[in-house]
Amino acid sequence: MIHYQLRCETGHEFDGWFKNSAGFEMQVASGFVACPSCGSVEVSRALMAPAIPRKGGEIILAEPPPVVSTPQAAGGALPDSVRVVLQKLREEVEKNCDYVGTNFADEARRIHYGEAVPRGIYGQSTEEDAEALAEDGIAFARIPWMPRNDS
Repeated sequence: MIHYQLRCETGHEFDGWFKNSAGFEMQVASGFVACPSCGSVEVSRALMAPAIPRKGGEIILAEPPPVVSTPQAAGGALPDSVRVVLQKLREEVEKNCDYVGTNFADEARRIHYGEAVPRGIYGQSTEEDAEALAEDGIAFARIPWMPRNDS
């Protein structure tokens, strides 16, 4: 594993762990590495302090890393990294699926029974409609719908 200090195009700094340098390059080129503060996928490696081994193999950093508190999702703030992933998921769903509004359950059922063209859809359903879809064996997923990056 390799650790990189990263910086987005707006200057936010964060860190990431990658299998190797090629893995980092591939993930950045594919847009999979996003800034947890602003969601930007324009990311590059930042200057890092070198690791200097001491006698006996212990490693010290030339400069200690900053202490970062880890937000808790249950009963606390949603971590920035999770928020960014959910925003990216929303963008992909909106780009690649059809919005069917409150007709989600009916359209999912029509697709399942071959009465409509198979495709990705998204929309709203009541709790009762979701339970009925599950009982009928119709696959669907609920995702938290995060506000867009630009809003």
